[in-house]
Amino acid sequence: MIVKKEVTPMFDKLGIKCITLALPFRLNHVNCFIAEEADGYKILDAGLHNEATAKVWENELAGKRVTDIIVSHYHPDHFGYAGKLQEKTNARVWMPEIDLQAALQAWEKPFLEKLKANYHRAGIPEEISEALAENTAAFAPLVTPYPKVENILKEGETLQFGKYAYEIIHTPGHSDGLVTFYSRENNLLLSTDHILPKITPNISYWFHGNPNPLENYLHSLQKIKKLDVEWVIPSHGDPFLNASKRISEIEAHHAERLSSLKEMLKTGLTVYETMEKLFPKKLAVHDTRFAVGETLAHLEYLRLSGECARDLVNGIYVYHVIS
Repeated sequence: MIVKKEVTPMFDKLGIKCITLALPFRLNHVNCFIAEEADGYKILDAGLHNEATAKVWENELAGKRVTDIIVSHYHPDHFGYAGKLQEKTNARVWMPEIDLQAALQAWEKPFLEKLKANYHRAGIPEEISEALAENTAAFAPLVTPYPKVENILKEGETLQFGKYAYEIIHTPGHSDGLVTFYSRENNLLLSTDHILPKITPNISYWFHGNPNPLENYLHSLQKIKKLDVEWVIPSHGDPFLNASKRISEIEAHHAERLSSLKEMLKTGLTVYETMEKLFPKKLAVHDTRFAVGETLAHLEYLRLSGECARDLVNGIYVYHVIS
């Protein structure tokens, strides 16, 4: 249940302000946050490095001293403008170590070249593969310059943000290093991209990083469920109540998808063929990349749990249920 009328008083109580930045995707916005403290302002997530983002931050930060930029994970809509913002403010930048390393590789030439081999193994047609590779490479100017990160966000440590201290919780899945921030005093979670109110966070795998991100994600959901969080403030969508209820809905979604996959895999399928069955509507290139990654994450979850097998046929992976 989303409760909009209580949002402004809640933000005032916390001493934080939500800065909603536009995104040029189907998911058309990201919520970033700013908080005033005794020696200046802290920012949580920064948006893409583009002209629209720069204008919003320029207006918001006029006359303000920024001391810290906190980046919850390395995805472009959170990490992208951090480096340029650091240049402008000379602020300290904080990130999870795992995602810092991912950020410094994800848009560089060696990594991008490996993508083409991954696309081939996934059975993606050449024309679509080229479009996906170009789409990924196009993010480079939206995430550079990279910030200089000398402060690491570590699980179990606390971070002051506004009027309250938050426990840093490592919640991998959406990315290997993603963190969320929990205020025990308010029973409130800054959930970043871990739990969203209306959509399920994308859980993708591309033959690198943790080999079973969906399993990691489901474990992370249980970690938060045990806290029985009352209020959730996400990076996409509006704040909402009852984290445990939303977690149960997300868990049911993934259980249903895994069940559907096992039915599909009674005949052998490539990753791309499976994706076309899971996502039958025509998708834009950017959304296709997410759909293929999500399909692969679910296939690998089933394979690693012994519920399906994977064969390499003419250089392409084919998944099938074990008879």
